[in-house]
Amino acid sequence: MIHKCEEKDFEAVYSVINDAAQAYRGVIPADHFKEPYMSKEELRHEIEDGVVFWAYEENGRLIAVMGIQAVQDVTLIRHAYVRTKRRNQGIGGKLLSALLGRTDRPVLIGTWKDATWAIAFYQKHGFKPLSSQQTDRLLRKYWSLHERQIQTSVVLADKKWLSLHQKTDATSRQPR
Repeated sequence: MIHKCEEKDFEAVYSVINDAAQAYRGVIPADHFKEPYMSKEELRHEIEDGVVFWAYEENGRLIAVMGIQAVQDVTLIRHAYVRTKRRNQGIGGKLLSALLGRTDRPVLIGTWKDATWAIAFYQKHGFKPLSSQQTDRLLRKYWSLHERQIQTSVVLADKKWLSLHQKTDATSRQPR
């Protein structure tokens, strides 16, 4: 079952994030991996900033969480995590599809450059990685990140964002 998380789900969301984030150990820059990966204070801050978490639940237990956040003219998919023991079973895809169905805006996703499994997951679901220049610009525009995280991240875009911006980019390159 997929449902919007409520306050009563806070501890379970926190648990899923920190269990799943173990995949980053030894992969992302060491200066960005900490225990817990996301503190309760950081999670509260994300929620206060407008990240709405949704969960995939089985037998009363949260198996996966994913956030969605409207920012300016786009929707961001944020903090997508599946419990370690339940990866590669289609759960993340079900949750992503459910969230994509909740927006009609272009969708962007940011993740670590070295999280190749995450990039492959999003590509499998139709997202395309953007250039380093686009990534840098978009991370500064839509996210609040430290410079080091900007340098070590990538942004992926859905077809809607790509079609809007490819037209804009092509128009801006035409001779006048």
